[in-house]
Amino acid sequence: MPLTFTRRFRVRYYECDAHRILTNANYLRYMQEAAFDASADVGYDEDEYLKLGSFWLIRETEISFFKPLRSNDLVDVVTWVDDFRRVRSRRIYEFRLPPTNELVGKAVTDWAYLDRKTGRPKEIPDEMVSAFVRSGEEILSKPRTRFPRNNNPPKEAYFVHRKVEWRDIDSAQHVNNAVYLAYFEDCGIQAAKEYGWEMKRLQNLGVGIVGRKHHILYRQPALLEDELEIATWLSDFKKSTVTRNYVLKRLSDNEILGQSTSLYALIDLNSGKPTNFPATFRKDLNANTKCD
Repeated sequence: MPLTFTRRFRVRYYECDAHRILTNANYLRYMQEAAFDASADVGYDEDEYLKLGSFWLIRETEISFFKPLRSNDLVDVVTWVDDFRRVRSRRIYEFRLPPTNELVGKAVTDWAYLDRKTGRPKEIPDEMVSAFVRSGEEILSKPRTRFPRNNNPPKEAYFVHRKVEWRDIDSAQHVNNAVYLAYFEDCGIQAAKEYGWEMKRLQNLGVGIVGRKHHILYRQPALLEDELEIATWLSDFKKSTVTRNYVLKRLSDNEILGQSTSLYALIDLNSGKPTNFPATFRKDLNANTKCD
């Protein structure tokens, strides 16, 4: 069995969206806090990393949501290290409801170990690896899921521009990983509005669009006052689900900073159960849907 760590959170009102559901970005914040605490629990807190002149940076995240969390819910984030490579490590997270231990979400992050001065990958010390595993246990490197290729936005893509603001920056002096997801979701909302489906229209129909799964790739950090362009388009339309793709680039050099492939579902706001997209929704969003 892996060496697990559990951090309990109470969902705060201000962490929820207009549907009173915990926002997807705040799941990522819970994961980050749980990972920091798990590291500190085995002797590697922030001060220790400062002494070592190193830090961890998230390179990739996959997260799936099975049941929404609402204001005042208690949730246990159970986390453990799944593997180590020379300069990278994969961590697993489970979101469980006490006292039943019901699984309501699951995620994995691929972390890179970096030199604090150069920002370059740094080999993970053997003693650090030993600290994160049970005595006598060996953690082997496991295969990764390759991120889908979607570097080039199609002609159907919708674009928004934004500037990185001070509130987006974390203590590592770059845009926090959870903020990338907030950027993406804001872009998706603006795109839907552009094609006639603002959030109010959906609410008037008694339905809402919620995230079911995100696969996010962080390619480079976004920095304060960077001018950004986010492209988004739909694909794989089903009766009650659709995939929205995102590509985030820095305008000064056209470098791609991040990408996401995100699965969304339409739900009935009263029952919380999936419901079919209205025919007019699919017709109106056709202009933002990549042709196969």
